[in-house]
Order: sequence, then C-alpha cells, then structure tokens
Amino acid sequence: MKIPKHERLIRIKSGQFASDDDSKHGAFHLGELFIMSSGELSSWQHVSVSRQDNRTPTWEEMALVKSIFWDDEETVVQFHPKKSLYVNKHPGCLHLWKKAGDEFELPPIWMV
Repeated sequence: MKIPKHERLIRIKSGQFASDDDSKHGAFHLGELFIMSSGELSSWQHVSVSRQDNRTPTWEEMALVKSIFWDDEETVVQFHPKKSLYVNKHPGCLHLWKKAGDEFELPPIWMV
C-alpha cells in the first residue's frame, strides 16, 4: 500500500480521524467521497469508501480509490462474506482489501 497522492485527495489532519502526511492510514476527502485507510496496521490492507450523500460508490469511484492507494498491478478485492459475518455501520460504504505481501489467485483471465 502506498502513501496516497492525488491532486484532489485531502487528508483530514484534525479531530477524531486525524493523521499526518507521512502516514499510510487515515481519513480523506476526495470530492464527495469519504475514505478511511487502515494502512498496514495488520496483515491486511484496508480502505473503506462512502459518500457524503450516502449513495453507494460506483465502480469508477472505487477504481479511482484503488489506483490512489495501490499500484496498478496489485490485485485488490471486495469481499462478500457469509451473512452471519456482516458488519454494516454505514449502508452506502464499500471496502477494498489486500493481504499484505500476498497475491490473490485469480480465475482464468477470460473469466475476469
């Protein structure tokens, strides 16, 4: 996971979600998007993405966030766990995940 850089990405530097510019975790605004990154605080890298208007982020918005926090050639996923493990603190929030140091096995490219 890289330190996020994007001309429209604004790091939140005060209050409950504050972090400094050198940190790989923190909270950010990108237009209408609110992004929280856990960086590499565990063996999983994680970013959550929601919108100020509560609309679920689009594929294009999620792809933009992926490109800001990870390199183009890294595979990042959205999980759909079994229902008994659902946690829903915000109905319009989506999550991106990557196991640090691992590459996901993908289906054959013609199926992706």
